[in-house]
Amino acid sequence: MPREARRAADSYFSPGRGVRNETQDPNLPPMAKKKTTSTTAGGQALVIVESPAKARTIGKYLGKNFRVEASIGHVRDLPQGAKQVPAEYKGEPWANLGVNVNQGFTPIYVVPPGKTKQIKLLKDQLKGASALYLATDEDREGEAISWHLLELLKPKVPVHRLVFHEITKDAIEEALRGPRQVDQGLVRAQETRRIVDRLYGYEVSPLLWRKVRPKLSAGRVQSVAVRLIVERERERMAFVSATWWDLLGLFAKSDRQTLEATLVSIDGRRIPAGKDFDPATGKLKNKDLMLLDGPAAAALAARIRSGEFRVAGVEDKPYTSRPYPPFTTSTLQQEANRKLGFTARRTMQVAQSLYENGHITYMRTDSTNLASVAVDDARRLVAENYGKEFLPAEPRLYRSKVKNAQEAHEAIRPAGHPFELPDVMRSELASDEYRLFELIWKRTIASQMADARGRRISITIEGEGCVFQVSGKTIDFPGYLRAYVEGSDDPTAELADQERVLPSVEVGERLACTSLEAKEHATQAPARYSEASLTKALEERGIGRPSTYASIIDTILARNYVFKKQNALVPTWVAFSVVQLLEEHLGALVDYQFTAQMEDDLDAISRGEQDNVNYLEKLYFGDGRPGLKKQLEHKIDEIDPARIGRILIGQPADGAPVYVRVGRYSPFVEQGDRTASLPEDLPPDEVTLEAALKLLDQAKQGDEPLGVCPETGKPVYLKTGRFGPYVQRGAPDDDEKPQNASLLKGMNPADVDLATALKLLTLPRTLGPHPQSGKPIVAYNGRFGPYVKCGDDTRSLPAGVSPLEVTLDQAVELLAQPKTRGRGAAAKKEPLRVFDKPSPATDSPVQVLDGRYGPYLTDGETNVSLRKGMSVEELTYDEAVAMLAEKAAQGPPKKKASRMATTKKAAAKKAPSKKAVKKKSAS
Repeated sequence: MPREARRAADSYFSPGRGVRNETQDPNLPPMAKKKTTSTTAGGQALVIVESPAKARTIGKYLGKNFRVEASIGHVRDLPQGAKQVPAEYKGEPWANLGVNVNQGFTPIYVVPPGKTKQIKLLKDQLKGASALYLATDEDREGEAISWHLLELLKPKVPVHRLVFHEITKDAIEEALRGPRQVDQGLVRAQETRRIVDRLYGYEVSPLLWRKVRPKLSAGRVQSVAVRLIVERERERMAFVSATWWDLLGLFAKSDRQTLEATLVSIDGRRIPAGKDFDPATGKLKNKDLMLLDGPAAAALAARIRSGEFRVAGVEDKPYTSRPYPPFTTSTLQQEANRKLGFTARRTMQVAQSLYENGHITYMRTDSTNLASVAVDDARRLVAENYGKEFLPAEPRLYRSKVKNAQEAHEAIRPAGHPFELPDVMRSELASDEYRLFELIWKRTIASQMADARGRRISITIEGEGCVFQVSGKTIDFPGYLRAYVEGSDDPTAELADQERVLPSVEVGERLACTSLEAKEHATQAPARYSEASLTKALEERGIGRPSTYASIIDTILARNYVFKKQNALVPTWVAFSVVQLLEEHLGALVDYQFTAQMEDDLDAISRGEQDNVNYLEKLYFGDGRPGLKKQLEHKIDEIDPARIGRILIGQPADGAPVYVRVGRYSPFVEQGDRTASLPEDLPPDEVTLEAALKLLDQAKQGDEPLGVCPETGKPVYLKTGRFGPYVQRGAPDDDEKPQNASLLKGMNPADVDLATALKLLTLPRTLGPHPQSGKPIVAYNGRFGPYVKCGDDTRSLPAGVSPLEVTLDQAVELLAQPKTRGRGAAAKKEPLRVFDKPSPATDSPVQVLDGRYGPYLTDGETNVSLRKGMSVEELTYDEAVAMLAEKAAQGPPKKKASRMATTKKAAAKKAPSKKAVKKKSAS
């Protein structure tokens, strides 16, 4: 099909590749000077931003000559599945990719479902506008949204691109004075990234479906992040703990002042520390060190306790500590996780709200630079709030360490001039917004404060051939630490914790040993990644961009590659299998250096230093080395799923090796013909050889019945499955399907005997008829706990009431009480959450209710369920409004035809027409 036809279909355009658009043609004058043929030149100018909240904030500053509307995110994208591919491309071999890889990697762009209504609104508003201002965010995604809006709206009025770092009156007016054109370099970089992600995901993911498990996904950055987490877990699994002992002594001066010191050497041989042990063997790397065990440490303490000790050395060194630079996206996510306990997603949602309401600068940035006016504001506040002695002579300048800090050109800081004060904003902001704003404010102010100065003191004590040491720290001038201590909510309290003041001593001074305590220490396995440390690791390797980290973590959690144990990210066995496949068969795709280089290449494309089509051709088809297509050609035949899905745990001295196998539905332990289910929430590093053999033995015991059911004559077993222990009546090879029952919460499998198992198998248990309705009341042990049910009415059993023992009277009393959960309860109880602002569409409260299928949003007219993994607490007002608007744009759901109507329609299709009947009769 010729390009003109594709362009007419409005589903194709690649920036800068042969498609003329009068608002972007380099032969035309700049947009701001272009004449318009519009007959409504005197009307309002139309300004388009991404979100309703941003539209409201900007609208306050622009006045009556401007109308501000929201695109509500992206307006075009690659097709999501075969249904969205336009008909003219469905027969093409590349149609499933949504990218014509055979002709310059031309993308197919379509309008996502639910966006048509909003685009029509924008087109209608543009008809009477005197000019169009595109005020989307300043990064690649924002630039791409502006470009897509141009392609869809086809404006015939002057078009201006507005760029600003903060949503304040001064910033908006400055942007209006100096608009620019859409940056084609940023657009090409965003489009290239989108195509790369599509090729990677759509080509590699089907391989995972076939060889590991359905519904898995691969991603350019996502898969590398999973590999990092799996590698850390491998280190933990291979780790061998080591122990050592030392002495903690309490020494006293003649004036009874004391100091506590640790034994560091005996007769010139140093006591080891954790770093001196090999994590793979648990043995010392240096045999010359003095390794003590418990009895040896106790004997040493007894021998030297009454000896003479003197001060052998005092070392006093000054130190200087410089303030941290202002926040980037990555460091903000890390600190919010450490200080406030926010997830990356929650941090970005709150930051987005603060930005769109004009409180902070743009929050997707990897620059640490501050504008000169911001530096002046910060220095003024330092002098006013802390005193001139806390102000350095010259402003501090920060430079980004990242290779191409182009996402935005300034760090995250309070917006406006002068800065808003946290105490003033406390009543205006929600709790999360205030806490994050205060964090940003303090970090910005501290970045322009004086250095902290102090002294580090080390005292060495010798006696009886042993050397003890103690270190102290004093802060002579707190400097920036008065405002901000990394990882601490209370700088004043943290300053006290950082100081350790030692008594004044002199070399040669005699000390009395008042006590000696033998202390045991053990080496620790490498810590698992938290969201903060994973973000830091990705940034240090140059993998991904700050704006992607939150979505990466969301994706790997949603795809069940990792789960959370407290604050740690724990990989699943599925993640092990996927990483094993990628490392062995597609190693380049999860290579850290290769993935980081891709980011550099995208940056070069954005600067116009590299051609995007040539880059995509090399990546996909290869250039001297196999490209993605070639690497995947024969993998379906080459990869053995049984081997890829098997992870070695170990081998006992007198038996076969033990593996974890990743099954189609759940992982299990395997040794020869023996197998045992693995609990889903058991971390891999806890599946040691000993633990695996124990599970196999328990599974074998599960093959032996607890006894025989006296009523049915069938054996009763205690087994362990993927969701935990359960009892079973009957064997799998019986004619009838065995009956299963889960153990009640808090039950210990070791305490389950035949009588208990038979009681569990009575569930669900009929208690009797309801005295009023006559309907039976039944007690159940449900997935979320025990409950009673009468007809469609249910009530959870309170703590301490077992479904095995609940009586009919208790159940009737419970059913008479108001419902507190599920369908029908929402109107009787408080909503899960009510937002401060009403809906802009209905003017009714925006709230989250607890529905039959989980929490959902409503504005009185439109309901939309919260997506999987979305937290009620982390949901922001703007995100809620956007979800409701998108749902409302889709219109009311289509009613399904009744079964009778469907049957009649099918029968009508099969029945011959009257004409056919007449023709048959005539013949």
